[in-house]
Amino acid sequence: MRRALGLAATAPGTGDVPIGAVVLDPDGQVIGEGVNVRERDGDPSGHAEMVALRAAADHLGQWRLTGCTLVVTLEPCTMCAGAAVLARVDRVVFGAYDEKAGAVGSLWDVVRDRRLNHRPEVVAGVLAEDSAALLDAFFAQQRQAGSG
Repeated sequence: MRRALGLAATAPGTGDVPIGAVVLDPDGQVIGEGVNVRERDGDPSGHAEMVALRAAADHLGQWRLTGCTLVVTLEPCTMCAGAAVLARVDRVVFGAYDEKAGAVGSLWDVVRDRRLNHRPEVVAGVLAEDSAALLDAFFAQQRQAGSG
């Protein structure tokens, strides 16, 4: 999680929300990492989790990320939670809950939906305060810039 937080901290100045994600292989080695690039790339799918999952799949040369763990600073949205399920990650670890768009327990619980054929383990709230602090600072800056 500290590595994901370090990635998220690089966001100020890019206009993207400071979210970082890493994918760990079964041995705990980082095989993919990402930050939000929606603003930078004009890509609606440019979420940190999607970038990290793509990098991990590229590293392994396959889309199945069986045995891997997705670690992200903010609870994944429906797109990213769905991608984690479809990529067959074994575990999703996240920091802060996202009460407005979270799909790993807050608004929805995509990853634990019994109708799906794969359900990753979930570990929530890891360094949640640190993750929330980055987001709070970013949005406070956005509000201040908009009022000036």
